[in-house]
Amino acid sequence: MALRLVSDFDLRKDVLPRLRSQRAASVAAGVRGGGPDAGGARVLENNYESLRILNVERNGNIIYTYKDDKGNVFFGLYDCRTRQNEHLYTFEKDLHVVSCSVNSERTLLAASLVHFTKEGRKNELQPGSKCLTLLVEIHPVNNVKVLKAVDSYIWVQFLYPHVESRPLAENHLLLISEEKYIEKFHIQVIQEDGNRVVLKDSGHLPRERVAEDFVWAQWDMSEQRLYYIDPKISRSVLKCIQFSADGKFNLMFEAPLDITLSDSGFKLVNFGCDDLQDQKNLSKHLTLCVFTNHTGTLCVCYSPKFDSWEKITYSVFYFHKGHSKTFSAALGSVDSHVTKGLTFLNLEYYVAVYLPGHFFHLLNIQHPDLICHSLFLTGNNEVVDMLPHSPLQSLSGSLVLDWCSGKLYRAVLNQSYLLQFLWNTQLDCEKMAVLHCVLSCGRDPQFLEAKLIQWISENVSACHSFDLIQEFIIASSYWSIYPETSNMDKLLPYSSVFAWDTVHSFKGYWEKLNSNLEYVKYSKPRLLYDNSMVRKEWHSLISEEKTGRRRSMVYMRNIRENAMKVISNLEARNLEPRLTPLFQEEDNHQRLLMGLMVSELKDHLLRHLQGIEKKKIEQMVLDYVSKLLDLICQILETSWRKHHLHPRLLHCGRRASAAEFTVFHLMTRILEATRTLFLPLPPGFHTLHTMLGVHCLPLHNLLHYFDNGVLLLTETAVTRLMKDLDNSEKNEKLKFSIIVRLPPLIGQKICRLWDHPMSSNIISRNHVRVLLLNYKKQPRSSMIDKSPGSVEFLPLNYFIEILADIESSNRALLAFEGHDNVDAKFVEEAALKHTTMLLGL
Repeated sequence: MALRLVSDFDLRKDVLPRLRSQRAASVAAGVRGGGPDAGGARVLENNYESLRILNVERNGNIIYTYKDDKGNVFFGLYDCRTRQNEHLYTFEKDLHVVSCSVNSERTLLAASLVHFTKEGRKNELQPGSKCLTLLVEIHPVNNVKVLKAVDSYIWVQFLYPHVESRPLAENHLLLISEEKYIEKFHIQVIQEDGNRVVLKDSGHLPRERVAEDFVWAQWDMSEQRLYYIDPKISRSVLKCIQFSADGKFNLMFEAPLDITLSDSGFKLVNFGCDDLQDQKNLSKHLTLCVFTNHTGTLCVCYSPKFDSWEKITYSVFYFHKGHSKTFSAALGSVDSHVTKGLTFLNLEYYVAVYLPGHFFHLLNIQHPDLICHSLFLTGNNEVVDMLPHSPLQSLSGSLVLDWCSGKLYRAVLNQSYLLQFLWNTQLDCEKMAVLHCVLSCGRDPQFLEAKLIQWISENVSACHSFDLIQEFIIASSYWSIYPETSNMDKLLPYSSVFAWDTVHSFKGYWEKLNSNLEYVKYSKPRLLYDNSMVRKEWHSLISEEKTGRRRSMVYMRNIRENAMKVISNLEARNLEPRLTPLFQEEDNHQRLLMGLMVSELKDHLLRHLQGIEKKKIEQMVLDYVSKLLDLICQILETSWRKHHLHPRLLHCGRRASAAEFTVFHLMTRILEATRTLFLPLPPGFHTLHTMLGVHCLPLHNLLHYFDNGVLLLTETAVTRLMKDLDNSEKNEKLKFSIIVRLPPLIGQKICRLWDHPMSSNIISRNHVRVLLLNYKKQPRSSMIDKSPGSVEFLPLNYFIEILADIESSNRALLAFEGHDNVDAKFVEEAALKHTTMLLGL
């Protein structure tokens, strides 16, 4: 299944064995009564069902309760770090616990309890029950103070400061009343007689009103935030309060929601176990929750009451992006014993929407503007049926609590399932969604990249609505650099497919959320980097190179140094030798492209990333560009090894194998993907591609690839072809077709490598052209002497004589400049042959 629930805590496994062992030990010792720990011994086997979770505190500790055969209520704590149980307190009365919380130092316990009415069933609270809210000194067990004695229900929650390095002189306790108000108590403690902690002034505990007139509230235990909704006449207003370490609190924002909650009753989220509602009727109530994560996202997930199960509707408000989306799913006939209600789960970069037995929707909240980055599974898919059908509550940090079973899970995306799903799915949208999901949530990036590359190499043409290689290169490079700073999602592309007010400025989450909002509010031009400037500058430099013009030496040296740093960085990351013959030549054009991209991307990040050292940004840029190149190399390397290819294929003229055809096709797709985005390629890529093309394509197709720029005639590739291929009729056609397509400077070098009359003809013609370019006409005798080697064609005699004189006078200069001398007799023969051909003689 796509979502895997890893058990962090299980009442039956982590608590029950301790209670049973205590009972067995005390029975054996004949213990009757005794201290606080002896209470567990009085728990009878048929009372174990009373064991339930009450609360999960910010530090991960779990508070639970159970009863003995007399109805006495016991409170216990499971320490998530030591994996040990600790008895907290015992009430020797038959009470029902509504809510419970313990302070971070385990010296104070707050509990809200009610009496059963005589006619009431067990575990069923009747309206009008007396609710007591108590504050207990438990280190050691000492006084009990009544905080509230009312007819409405009360929930309690201690605040946990973010700094827990020293004992606190003051504790802060929230009381949430069913009468729609929240109070905060200030509780001062002192130490007496060593470690004994008592209330400093139990007769008077200062309190203040935090919120009132709300219909819904949610507690964020991890970040110590309170969200609540104030119902207005037209629409509801979501408010957020942030509590600080000193107990002070600030209203962080107010935001209108386009939902109506005034007639939906009273609802609390994450204030401990809420068993006051009949779990069978959960589907008839609305679902509303707020999810945040460290990247500054804030989502409100909402599902209204359902009048009919034929269609279910839910909405997600992406506050960090300034928009919302509403989804509807048609269910048809529903089996009532399957349907338990809609569940929203927080999975860091994703929100999961889960309806047991029907569908599983994985929403990308980091990039919600692209719906193709979300995954919707329904029907008979195994993921829909394998998750628990009982109500699940999402806590901070991807924790999921199943109140019914007493289990606490850590929700993680199942990478094995997602990879298997990727191989089997036929839909492009699902391939896109799973690709991003695997890359963003992967715990082992190198392993996952290798698996994805293996899939891509075998399914390179499987996607029709987007370029698979292009999407993988962009997405993987993005996620490799993303952890460096959360602002990367505004500055770097993550895909190839492309009204509220904060009150205070805080560090951490609030700073990042505000940054997201400022981006949505003010970023008229897109800040995402693209290679348009690199494209323009690269073409300009190539044009200047052809015309002989040059930029300043400092500028060009900087570009070359950037490229060298990228290649060095790439080599340092990959110590294993590559089988693919890349990086074996200079390839000045690709190095130029690398260097330009480094320069432009560095300038881009320096403009928009404030407060980050220049050296760190430079390293991030090098890592990013190196990652792009490395992914291309990995794709090739995977395919090369799979098909058992060897570098020797570059040195032979044999016919291509099926494996070489496959690799050639893959390289063509890589070239297409990178060319659209104008990304650099590893030096040697074009040479390897061309050599494979010569082996794989018939001559007319090969020339078509040359003329359309799919294959580039690099000097290295052409040199190898001229040396390795013999002068058969087929190869002669190929060589001549290649030579006439070469730039003049490279063509002159290549002609000297081909021992063939046609090559000699080209050499002589080029030589004559060079000689005549600087020819200055001199007065000459009108009579032309016939030399023994002269021909009867006077214009040709005159021409040969001029060439001989020029070559004689310029021999020393040409030799000094490094030009080869060409004998006049050779030129004469070549010119005569060429003239004869032109005249048709």
